Amino acid sequence: MSPDPIQTLNAQARVRQLADLTRRLTERLSFELKAFQERRPQDVLPGLQETQDLAGLYRRESAQLKAAPAVLAAAPVGERQALARLTQAFEAVLVQHASAVEAARTISEGLVRTIAQEAAAQRGSPAGYGASGQAAAADGRAFALNRTA
Repeated sequence: MSPDPIQTLNAQARVRQLADLTRRLTERLSFELKAFQERRPQDVLPGLQETQDLAGLYRRESAQLKAAPAVLAAAPVGERQALARLTQAFEAVLVQHASAVEAARTISEGLVRTIAQEAAAQRGSPAGYGASGQAAAADGRAFALNRTA
């Protein structure tokens, strides 16, 4: 029994849609990776929302495909193989991107910690109590350090 032509067209369209999404997300992550490698993380900011939108869409599409893998079964083998190659390239870029983001986060946290330690050192220790039993005037500046990035 030959596959239903409508089912084949739907599967083929779905594979092409996933391939396009995977290609676009890989391109975005490659651009961001290059910016991190060139020590220009500020170049990532303008396209950050697009990257997040594409990643969210990719996550949803992947979950749907995992729940019903037969949806793509009727697509031509060549197109499914092309999607698999695109997915492998995406995963390779994703690993490198995650490593670059983690390195940037570690550097940022280290800078914040160093600045906080320096600020604390410049403040000095509390003055204690004066002869009248009153606490000596303290430095009125406040400083907060949040450990999350």
